[in-house]
Amino acid sequence: MDPFDAALDLLRRLPPSSTQQNLNGIIALRPDLEEDLLSSVDVALTSKRCTKTGRDFLCCDYNRDDNSYRSPWSNEFEPPIEAEAAADLIPGGRILRMEESLNAGVDVYRELYYEGGISSAYLWALEEGFAGVVLFKKTSSAGGSAGKGGWDSIHVLEVSEAAGKRSAHYKLTSTVILGLGLSSSTVDSLELAGNLTRQTESDLALTHSGSRESDIEQSHVVNIGRMVEDMETRMRNLLQEVYFGKAKDVVGDLRSIQPLSEVGRERDAHKEVISKMGR
Repeated sequence: MDPFDAALDLLRRLPPSSTQQNLNGIIALRPDLEEDLLSSVDVALTSKRCTKTGRDFLCCDYNRDDNSYRSPWSNEFEPPIEAEAAADLIPGGRILRMEESLNAGVDVYRELYYEGGISSAYLWALEEGFAGVVLFKKTSSAGGSAGKGGWDSIHVLEVSEAAGKRSAHYKLTSTVILGLGLSSSTVDSLELAGNLTRQTESDLALTHSGSRESDIEQSHVVNIGRMVEDMETRMRNLLQEVYFGKAKDVVGDLRSIQPLSEVGRERDAHKEVISKMGR
């Protein structure tokens, strides 16, 4: 079996809450797989503080160069990298303007929907169009150290503009990493963790006022923001209704809160009603 495929298969079988630790262990054993694994395995996001602006930003493989990460607030790598390498990795022109506008938009969205947390957005140019990633992270604790939870969402997008820039094709791949934990004398230790990935594509119109490039750039920001918002809402509802709902049903089937005698009486009453309706 190919070592890369074997590593991915192993990570899928291990607890999701320990993905980062297990990933580091595999990389220590096979350093030659580091780049491929870091770009293929979704792990909980980490954050750093921009020394120039004092604002926190999220770190991922898309704003990384070796051990340095680019801040969206200063557009500089921390720690600094060589000027020649930075020139190829730091965006400019329309890509930078769209990235700044997108960061401002997702920052407002984060405050409204998450009421805290950290958000970051990064864009980079492609041969045809551009690509980017929108990141959100929120952690919380309840009851002191007894309960804790974390939500990490990673939205990777690819955009290709049609001829004449009247419309654009957007491809969005979103991953949510959710982790919940509870530790107390009553339940001992309980952990629920996992990730969910969904993909969508859409052709959307671009505002076009003559030769004003700024209108097209703003249209891209609006379209990306709307797609990310819709995807987050859809995935949150899916997690709440399907996964948590199923877990609740399983627990309910394993242990009934009602006494068995009461459940038996309700079952008998139900059978009696059904039999009378069939007459």
